[in-house]
Amino acid sequence: MDGPDPVKTDTTSGGGKSALGAVACIAVAGAAVFFALPANKGQSAPQAASSAPASVPVEAASVSTQDVPIERSGLGYVTPLTAVDVKVRVDGQLQKVLFTEGQNVTAGDVIAEIDPRPYEAAIDQAQAAYQKDIAQLNAAKIDEARAKKLTTTGSGTTQTADTATAQVAVMEATAAGEQAAIETAKLNLSFASVTAPISGRAGLRQAEQGAIVHANDATGIVTITQMQPIAVLFSLPQDELPDLVSGQAQSALSVAVDSRDGVRHLADGKLSVIDSQVDTSTGMVKLKAVFSNDDLALWPGELVSARIILRTDRGSTVVPSAAIQNGQTGPYVFIVKPDSTVATVSVNTGPVAAGVTTLLSGPKPGDNVVISGQSRLTDGTLVKARPSTPHVAAAGDQGQ
Repeated sequence: MDGPDPVKTDTTSGGGKSALGAVACIAVAGAAVFFALPANKGQSAPQAASSAPASVPVEAASVSTQDVPIERSGLGYVTPLTAVDVKVRVDGQLQKVLFTEGQNVTAGDVIAEIDPRPYEAAIDQAQAAYQKDIAQLNAAKIDEARAKKLTTTGSGTTQTADTATAQVAVMEATAAGEQAAIETAKLNLSFASVTAPISGRAGLRQAEQGAIVHANDATGIVTITQMQPIAVLFSLPQDELPDLVSGQAQSALSVAVDSRDGVRHLADGKLSVIDSQVDTSTGMVKLKAVFSNDDLALWPGELVSARIILRTDRGSTVVPSAAIQNGQTGPYVFIVKPDSTVATVSVNTGPVAAGVTTLLSGPKPGDNVVISGQSRLTDGTLVKARPSTPHVAAAGDQGQ
């Protein structure tokens, strides 16, 4: 009885251990498979995503056709067509000043008066002398007539008659001289009233009422400046002369004037004069443009920026200037192809005006070109293009 029990117990114990080990192995293997599956799925997701390249966001615009005004600009200054320093023409005391500073005057208006009494007295004196000469002339004519009569009757000599005739001529000349003195005295009296020689704006008064003024004074009593119309003088490089001359020969070229900082537009006018020679020290040619200046926006001496339209290129192919890129082989643009990829295209550029550049070769009207985001692009890059607001150049826009 005691022997068999230990043997049976050992057999049963060994079989149980083997069964437990088999179960443990199966569990471990299952766990390995379980944890391996998610890892494989996680690794395959990025690989699938990386197979589709991401598009680069850019801004694009269409190549278009429009008229391009070709402008050139230069600094200049406003100058009056006429400005006169009004000086007195006779000496005397400035008795009246009949204008106020800054007043608009008309040609012929009396603006000052000099004491006229000395010149009125000069007229009386000249008239008295003239009357005396006329009386002497009449007496000489009587003597001449008597001498000639005596000569014809043989009672007088020819010499006496000739002397009488000469005396008449002398007295006639003397009377004519006194008549001229009367006219001179009257003219001087008229000069005692100082009139405005031109229409314009009176400046600051340079002589006070009561002062003694002279015809040879270095300064006058006031400067009158013509304000309407008015001119602007500016300069352009001599290289622009062919376009200037040819354009002006067809019709007066348009000139726009802005404030010196370019912020405010002041006036529009026409080119009136191209200087007859180029400044050899600067290579610049001077130009004068005339403006009506009805609103007095231009003031003499003011520094301004002048823009002149040399010509208008009709039907030019243009792109926004932001589309032009510069490479080792020259300027180029990125064209957006129908498959949303880009390609570089070399271009020849022309004049630039109002934010657009003229294309002499390259893309055609209707093509889309990239105007923003080019730094991330190469040939074949996939892009996501968003349209930009079209730029339309106006005739008054500034060009270079």
